[in-house]
Amino acid sequence: MTDYDPAKVAEIHRHLHSHLPSEPALRVKALESLLVEKGLVDPQTIDAWVEAYSEEIGPKRGAAVVAKAWTDDAFKARLLSDGTAAIDELGFVGNATAHLKAVENTDGIHNLVVCTLCSCYPFSLLGVAPNWYKTAAYRSRAVRDPRGVLAEFGVEIADDVEVRVWDSTAELRYLVVPQRPAGTDDLDEAGLAALVTRNAMIGTDRVLSATAPEAS
Repeated sequence: MTDYDPAKVAEIHRHLHSHLPSEPALRVKALESLLVEKGLVDPQTIDAWVEAYSEEIGPKRGAAVVAKAWTDDAFKARLLSDGTAAIDELGFVGNATAHLKAVENTDGIHNLVVCTLCSCYPFSLLGVAPNWYKTAAYRSRAVRDPRGVLAEFGVEIADDVEVRVWDSTAELRYLVVPQRPAGTDDLDEAGLAALVTRNAMIGTDRVLSATAPEAS
């Protein structure tokens, strides 16, 4: 294990702030290069974590949970009753999901998740939280004007649909189970999971497409 020297890290921190470029991507690359050069991080470790969150975790685990709930009524009942125990059946319990509540969208209910205190988020299911989720504007307005916030995401909620806002905390996080798109009876769980968006599991997306988006 690499030794940790606080004085050395502080010196690197001062050096970085005087030399890093303004472009965020370049700043990240410069930071990584300098830390590798100083022997403080292993580039293979960084690559492994990036791959894990972008390819293996990301929102894919959450999408798998939703797809199973769409195809297995008994599992959905367990998920809505005890989210943590249900996702543990799939081996998905981890940091930030030890206390998980799943809430289901219906024709008459739309659920929206926010964290008003900070940015608590079930990242072992949904990957890294989007930047907008952590902004003060979203955190405050999602509670005061949820329909207005949803409209900015292109989601128009009919007047007869109740909007429920769930405030995440360090002790309890939420997963929205969106409605299954019509015309998907022929899809298996993998095909259905490909339709589920991260935003739908936060609640800033409502009507999912019956066709998986093309890979970019």
